[in-house]
Amino acid sequence: MITYRLGVTDLAATRFAISPIQETVCSLWAVCEPGRAALHLPWLRAIRPELEALDTRLLLSIVGPTRALPDFLTPRPVAFAPSFTDELTIARATPADRVRGDLEATYRPDPVPEVWKAVRGRRDGPVLALRDALCDLLERYWEVALQPVWAQMRLVLEADATYRARQLAAGGFRLLFADLHPNVRFDDGVLSIDDMIGRHDVDAAGHGLLLLPSLFTIKPVPPMSADELPWLCYPSRGVGTLWGPAPRPDGTVLAELLGRPRATLVRMLDEPLPTSEIARRLAVTPSAVSQHLQVLHAGGLVTRARDGRTVLYRRSALGDQLAGGAALG
Repeated sequence: MITYRLGVTDLAATRFAISPIQETVCSLWAVCEPGRAALHLPWLRAIRPELEALDTRLLLSIVGPTRALPDFLTPRPVAFAPSFTDELTIARATPADRVRGDLEATYRPDPVPEVWKAVRGRRDGPVLALRDALCDLLERYWEVALQPVWAQMRLVLEADATYRARQLAAGGFRLLFADLHPNVRFDDGVLSIDDMIGRHDVDAAGHGLLLLPSLFTIKPVPPMSADELPWLCYPSRGVGTLWGPAPRPDGTVLAELLGRPRATLVRMLDEPLPTSEIARRLAVTPSAVSQHLQVLHAGGLVTRARDGRTVLYRRSALGDQLAGGAALG
């Protein structure tokens, strides 16, 4: 069991954060054990070709035999939604002693793997080279596996944080922690996390508690080290909605949203057309068409490009969605 002792100051300083590097590292659990990540199979199938270009032996060595992860690769976010680059910069600055200790703790009581043989020595240079290699590899993995879908992932994570904030507002910290996870209990200022490999008791000492929703963890995950400032990664709500196909819009409601003339224009513009040609087809004046096109362009439903003296208009990707066309990629 791991416990965090939270005083009044700590409770007042409790906050949420969305960490792209935390999600990147935690996603390796799904890559290592697809059978335990059924909800993520569509994503796993999509990234499989991209992983072939990476050193997966080194990449997957980040996950220890007990599913432990090196703390230095998941630095505590200092903002609500830091960028991956900012977080990776912190990881890259980790001193050798900390890197060595975290990597050894990831595999304890087993020895570190052969691919981490630099850790077995006492020289700092090879350990720092290994740190840099892991960070470089993690960056490439982020770019091909998570960055393309980060926007939709972040929406689910932010929705969870919003829900938890409402729980806190409605019923205080007891309600906040009540449905966080069955392994989490909050009583008399003590947050207890059961079923943990580690056994330590941490006094938050005014630093507060950081809560990190995660799409890839199946149970609460605090840092391995008792020396880390208190944070807790926990399973996010809404994971089941993440990789499902987007609902196709009903094109029949387009006229109700935009009015019949503008809805007609959006449907017509599946090919580039000039204002004069649109007016000819609709048997209206070019000035009337131009007014509607200005509104649709300002709303992002049509795009325009100049071809000599002629301006061509075409339906945008957002216009495709509203018209019931292909979903955005």
